[in-house]
Amino acid sequence: MGKKLLFILDNIESYICRTLLAVFVCLLFLQILSRQFFGYSFSWNEELSVYLFVWFVFFGASYAAKLAAHNRVTFQYKLMPAVMRPILEFLSDVVWVAFNCYFIYLCVDFIFNKMLPFNKSQTLGIHMKYFYMVLPIAFTLMTIRIIQVNYFKFILGIDVSDPDSKELDELSHLELDLGEDKPSTNKQNKA
Repeated sequence: MGKKLLFILDNIESYICRTLLAVFVCLLFLQILSRQFFGYSFSWNEELSVYLFVWFVFFGASYAAKLAAHNRVTFQYKLMPAVMRPILEFLSDVVWVAFNCYFIYLCVDFIFNKMLPFNKSQTLGIHMKYFYMVLPIAFTLMTIRIIQVNYFKFILGIDVSDPDSKELDELSHLELDLGEDKPSTNKQNKA
């Protein structure tokens, strides 16, 4: 039971993103069907889909942080000694965590102290603080994931790198291997 709970918590963003994606795609599909076949559209459907999509994006950003798949500018590391790369990545992650913590503070302050009590969504009539709650929740999860990735990388020695960058590295090595084979076959053809 404990391992299953840890597995679920470790993949919570993935489950939330899958659920949100499925729900808002179904809602939009329902909207299309109702417009095309019945000439009727639900006013609440589009608004709820937009809010679910926004939640999907923020939880997806947290999931990307877990996979170390956020967009980063890394070309400058190629100009520096290899020993500098992990140090600079760690420092940039410290700045990122500091920004996230400040942003969480601003969001909580805005949602609970500065948001007016009559701020409601136009068609759903739900108080906007429930939709804005994604900001502190997702940024808190993102901060936890950044710390987790750095823990894996620097304490446990586990390389957590973006799955896409792994594939690109494999493709570039494959291209290099194929590129080395081509000249040798050309020499054989000339002989």
